Amino acid sequence: MKNTALTHIHESLGAKMVPFAGYNMPVQYAGVNAEHLTVRNSVGVFDVSHMGEFFLTGEKALALIQKITSNDASKLANGKVQYTCMPNYEGGIVDDLLVYRISDTEYMLVVNASNIDKDWDWISKHNDLGVAMTNASDNMSLLAVQGPLATKALQSLTAIDLASMAYYTFKIGTFAGIDNVTISATGYTGSDGFEIYFKNEDAVAIWEAIFKAGAAFDIKPIGLAARDTLRLEMGFCLYGNDINDSTSPIEAGLGWITKFTKDFVNAEALEVQKTDGVSKKLVAFSMVDRGIPRHGYSIVDASGTKIGEVTSGTMSPSLKVGIGMGYVPTAYAKLGSEIYIAVRNKQLKAQVVKLPFYKG
Repeated sequence: MKNTALTHIHESLGAKMVPFAGYNMPVQYAGVNAEHLTVRNSVGVFDVSHMGEFFLTGEKALALIQKITSNDASKLANGKVQYTCMPNYEGGIVDDLLVYRISDTEYMLVVNASNIDKDWDWISKHNDLGVAMTNASDNMSLLAVQGPLATKALQSLTAIDLASMAYYTFKIGTFAGIDNVTISATGYTGSDGFEIYFKNEDAVAIWEAIFKAGAAFDIKPIGLAARDTLRLEMGFCLYGNDINDSTSPIEAGLGWITKFTKDFVNAEALEVQKTDGVSKKLVAFSMVDRGIPRHGYSIVDASGTKIGEVTSGTMSPSLKVGIGMGYVPTAYAKLGSEIYIAVRNKQLKAQVVKLPFYKG
C-alpha cells in the first residue's frame, strides 16, 4: 500500500487511516459530521494526493483529448479547467476527470486514484498522434482547501489574487514561498475553495504553511468520509459507485459534458441514446420515512418489486435527512416520483428530487 507525502502527519494527528485505491488514507479525524460542517461553515483541508496527474504535450495533444473525452476541450483557453469523462466502446465510462489547459500544446489530466493504471493504458492505446505522455502521479501531491473561508485562509501565502479567480480556472505561481505551484479554483465539495498541486518534496512545508496561515480561521484537517458526504449533498458522481464501465454518461445525467459537435470514442452510440432516450436514469432521492439509504440497498416500487439499487447514500449532515442516488427505470425518474428503499426488511418511502440536495 502506498503512502502520500503527508501520511505521517495524518497519523500524528490521530486520523483513522484506511486503505483506499491502493493508498493509506485518512478517513476521519474528529468525526464525519464535525468535519463536514467545518467545510460548509469555515475551512478544511483534504489530502487528495492519491489522485492521478498525466501531462500530455505536443502539437496533437488537444486532438488526442478530443478523441478520448466526451466534452469539447477546444472550448478551453489557457488557465481554464473542464470536467469531462472518457467513454468506452460498450456504452460505459472509463473514468471521469478534469482537463487543465496549460498552453495550446500542454494539458494536465487529473484522474481518479483507483483508475490511474487503467486510464494510462486507455489513453496510451489511443495515442497514435505522437503526443508525449508523462505520468506524474507518484511525484505530485494535492491538497483541497475547501470552505467559505478558504480564500481568506490562503491569501497571505501567495501574490495571486485568489478572490478574483473564477470557478474552474487555475494559475501557476509562487505559493508559501515555493515556485511552480498550481492553484486551481476547483473542488468536489460544493463549497468554495481551491485545489493546490505541488511536488512531493514540498508537501510538508506547504501543509504547515497552510495550517499556520489558516489558524486564525480555525482551519481543520478533513478526511475522505466527509469528502464523500459533501460531494453527495451536491449530487456529484463518484466513480465506482454512481458511474462505472457499464453506466453511460447519458444514463448518469452527464449529457451536459457529452458534446456531439465533435467525434470521440463511442459518440455515435451515445448520440442514439440521447436522441432515442434510455431505459434507466440516475436519480437523486430524499427520504420521506426516517432511515439512512446505503450503497447497495435495493430500490423497490410500492409492491416491493426491485427496480434499482442505491449507488450512493448517507444521512446528510447539513440537511439532517437521508439522501441518495441510484438508477431506476425512466418511468420512476420524474421529479416527485415515489420510490422505496429496502432497509432491514422494511420499505421506506423516498421521493425523487432535483439536485443539488444542499443549496448553500
